[in-house]
Amino acid sequence: MSTTFTPCPTTGRAPVSAARARAVAGYRNLSLWTLQGWTAMFFFAAGYAKLTEPLDNLVALMNWPALVSENLVRGVGIVEIVLALGMLAPLVSWKLGRWPLLISAAGLTALEVVMLSVHAAGLDIGLALTNVALLAITIPVLLGRR
Repeated sequence: MSTTFTPCPTTGRAPVSAARARAVAGYRNLSLWTLQGWTAMFFFAAGYAKLTEPLDNLVALMNWPALVSENLVRGVGIVEIVLALGMLAPLVSWKLGRWPLLISAAGLTALEVVMLSVHAAGLDIGLALTNVALLAITIPVLLGRR
């Protein structure tokens, strides 16, 4: 018995089986969870550092804490920790829905864009590139989980 390849008339590709579609969805889900975990770990650690480190140490690592009040630096740390925990909210319960994850991903994306511009304006090239990498792992989560 021979099988013939009959491409789909609209796309020109062979139709995808249900098993293949489930496998692709599983890989996509695993990839998104991996990116969510990396993002959450980074921002939880960065927020914790902003909350616990003396301001002098933060100024030595980054230029912008010298230009703003200490309360703003500590507030950014709190926001980073809350948004990092929101990225992992579906682990607690899917009954919460996707909204905490989407709000956290959107908030972290906005924070990364703002900090990218701050680091680029301050000529902190290493930190600006770090924000570009963070955007590269946060935007797929935002788009993939919507």
